[in-house]
Amino acid sequence: MTTVPLHLFEGYGIELEYMIVDRDSLAVRPLTDRVLQQVAGKIVNEVEVGSLCWSNELVLHVLELKTNGPAQSLAGLADQFQNGVWQVGEQLVPLGGRLLGTAMHPWMDPHRETKLWPHENSPIYAAYDKIFGCQGHGWSNLQSMHINLPFADDGEFGRLHAAIRLVLPLLPALAASSPIVDGRATGLLDNRLEFYRNNQKKIPEIAGQVIPEPVFSQADYQREILAASYRAIARHDPQGVLQEEWLNSRGAIARFERQAIEIRLLDIQECPQADLAIAALVVALVRALCEERWEALRQLREIPVAPLAELFRRTLRGGPAEPIVHSAYLACFGVLEQPTSVAGLWRRLYEQLEPAIPAEYRAPLEVILQRGPLARRILDALPAGFNRPCLAETYRRLADCLLQGEMFHG
Repeated sequence: MTTVPLHLFEGYGIELEYMIVDRDSLAVRPLTDRVLQQVAGKIVNEVEVGSLCWSNELVLHVLELKTNGPAQSLAGLADQFQNGVWQVGEQLVPLGGRLLGTAMHPWMDPHRETKLWPHENSPIYAAYDKIFGCQGHGWSNLQSMHINLPFADDGEFGRLHAAIRLVLPLLPALAASSPIVDGRATGLLDNRLEFYRNNQKKIPEIAGQVIPEPVFSQADYQREILAASYRAIARHDPQGVLQEEWLNSRGAIARFERQAIEIRLLDIQECPQADLAIAALVVALVRALCEERWEALRQLREIPVAPLAELFRRTLRGGPAEPIVHSAYLACFGVLEQPTSVAGLWRRLYEQLEPAIPAEYRAPLEVILQRGPLARRILDALPAGFNRPCLAETYRRLADCLLQGEMFHG
């Protein structure tokens, strides 16, 4: 059966990853295979449940919920994911577990607690483990939202890739939710992405500088990004187990097999309403850039990797407070004044893009834009010199937010 490719913004694929933790202690629990087995009647990689799929990830304490094929609209998706969260929660009750949001477990010891998925596709995970060692935060302690946006042909791919590249450095200021590692605040708002950008340094071609290179055709992408990554890993992966499109670990990756670009730089939030609100704003901004709302496509394509990667690294620490001083970059969003903070840019963009955002997501976005990303609200909720009981209480509140579908105000 031939599938007609979707054009730009004709469909949306959303993936949300959650930790499974102990109901009482909040320690990670390796229960994903048992949950999937309870629903499917056997251990499977994924199972369809209504409008969503539930699937495994690298480690046994992470479960992914994703749209069952492209959704026609982001409107109403938060309710579908919230229903999925409730259904997973019901499966976890007899196992003594519950789901927890946020992008990193605040006190997990990955060297002691990591358990890799041992079932179908385990050779892929074993290959990663052999090359990189997956007993670390950057592999086994990170949860994110992925947004998949379709393209129908090479021209649409180039337009979409040009737009997404410019948005990536701004994303931690909206979505950072991982300020705590090993029981302490590190000074970064987004530790997940700090680990993400460093966990494959052994073979730097795989992730590059996280911000993708300015390539705007499938042929150039295959040659400059994918082929280079395959060559670099070949001596570590002689059977070619990992030489697929998903080896690419940049912040947005082309999935030519399904004609989509997958955005990977969004930490998971406290509830689906927050995740889908962020997705709605990000999609509206990418669409505006694709439609050349403020600047011509040729100008978008001329922004090199270096200033984007530098801004991205700064937003991991300072988030919304970071200044933007690159005038050509700001011009892509119709901003002539500089310096402009990341928060100021997001507020300005939101005011212009609000009509394109489903009404159900505007209140959550106001919380994020006014009070900061979830990481900032978590830190605000913790007392100075906090201890483990304080941390556990705050994350228990976050687990309740996920179950109840409510924003965390800090």
